[in-house]
Amino acid sequence: MGVRGFTTASSATQDRLELALAPALTPAGTVASPSFFHGFATEPQVLARGLLSLADITATRYFKYTPTTQRDPVLTAHGDRLRAEVFSACNSVYARLDLLGSGLDGGEVARGTTNVDIGMATRRALASIGRNELFHLDVGRHGLTVATPSAAATERPVEMPDRWVPALGNVAEMHRRLERAFTLDRAAARTLLTSIPAATAAGSAGWLAPTASEFRIAPRRIPGAVHVHGLHRLSALKRLLPHVTGLTVYGPADGEPGTTAFEVELRHARLLLGITKEAWRGFSGEGSLVSALAEPDATGHAALVSALLAFEPAIDVERLRLESGLTMAEVESGLAVLAASGRVGWDVHARAHFHRELPDDPERVTRGNPRVDAARRLVAQHLVVPGVQPGEWLVHAGNRDDPAVYSVRGADGAARCTCTWQLTGGSDRGPCKHVLAVQIMMKEIR
Repeated sequence: MGVRGFTTASSATQDRLELALAPALTPAGTVASPSFFHGFATEPQVLARGLLSLADITATRYFKYTPTTQRDPVLTAHGDRLRAEVFSACNSVYARLDLLGSGLDGGEVARGTTNVDIGMATRRALASIGRNELFHLDVGRHGLTVATPSAAATERPVEMPDRWVPALGNVAEMHRRLERAFTLDRAAARTLLTSIPAATAAGSAGWLAPTASEFRIAPRRIPGAVHVHGLHRLSALKRLLPHVTGLTVYGPADGEPGTTAFEVELRHARLLLGITKEAWRGFSGEGSLVSALAEPDATGHAALVSALLAFEPAIDVERLRLESGLTMAEVESGLAVLAASGRVGWDVHARAHFHRELPDDPERVTRGNPRVDAARRLVAQHLVVPGVQPGEWLVHAGNRDDPAVYSVRGADGAARCTCTWQLTGGSDRGPCKHVLAVQIMMKEIR
């Protein structure tokens, strides 16, 4: 498959990423200036309120509540659905609205990605939509257009916050590790959403667990429970309360406190909301992919894998292995790099990767994961040497004569390092640069 050019130029600065729209991929071939998603919504209020919920989330700082003016979802069409994704202004909440093909009447779902702002005119148009009102949505190179018989609004493509790129990668990896904990029926789901405190409330924590009839929030861990920190971060889901038909909770496989996700079932749609372990933590700094990015030749594997992607709503990893000639481990390392560059996401419902097309910028991956770059420099400068004890490695801080030396043990398993990052509990946000350097060194000598 040839390389796909962009119809307009992308621009990248230290803080912002402006998306150009890739030509849409369709069964008839490549479309240069696509309107890649358009039609009438079969459930107008579900789509309208879903988009408004995303706008609420991306305009809010949940840690020390502060409203902002940011309201810009990333929109990707996959041929069978439209996905709209955002992060909160504090970066501790990720939300994705999936409008399934059955939610569109008399239109077309092609393939493409763009980034738009939901301004006040669009918010007013969305907020005024009635349950049975005609609602037309058009997404493409021009941006986003919403229209009803009485109102219309158009939003042009805008710049995407630069920190969203590493955040998208960390969400993909962290959500890949989650497992389905339990599902609430319509009544219990609505009761839960009703009990969620407002976005302005102070952060609260507890263990959420199902009961015979509904659910309970316990102060201590109980069997089958998922720990949730900052329940107020779920408040944007209240806007969808009349349309909720069920809710599934996802949590870490080991049951320990960590990233959690809540998937609300709607008619012809789903809205997923993922939150970090604690309200003050942003997804962009989680470091969940640093070990995968340190793999040798991972960038080359990513280039080969990316040429085989075509906006799949669920990427067939086995197909990628067969068509690329790579091993499964090499395909996974390539997907990790693509996730770190924002080009691959993870769908907890389908248990599969999905493709979104962002401008390819390998340097952005390095900037978003400085620990990997620092680890490679330590190895290149020969500052990683075997220690005295079996299984021990020593990593010099500056040069061989520098008295600051860190001891790393168990780098191929439960890694331990004597640096400040490890000692202050930073290890749950990925390994430190010293452990990464030892992992790179061990792979080089094998």
